Amino acid sequence: MTAYTCEKCGMGVAGMTCAKCGKALVHDVLTKPDGSEVHVSKCPDDCGMIKSPMCCGADMSCSLGG
Repeated sequence: MTAYTCEKCGMGVAGMTCAKCGKALVHDVLTKPDGSEVHVSKCPDDCGMIKSPMCCGADMSCSLGG
């Protein structure tokens, strides 16, 4: 299971699922044309993706748990 944690305050989220197919979203990183990276949570069946969670004004870091 993908879990996101705020490195500043410790708040976390886990268990996000796709509303279309019900599968757990997985973490990925998109590289923009300018070379910067955007962290996303995407459906493994390519139903779509969302910007990964933010907290305290920054992207939450991702870890994989079980």
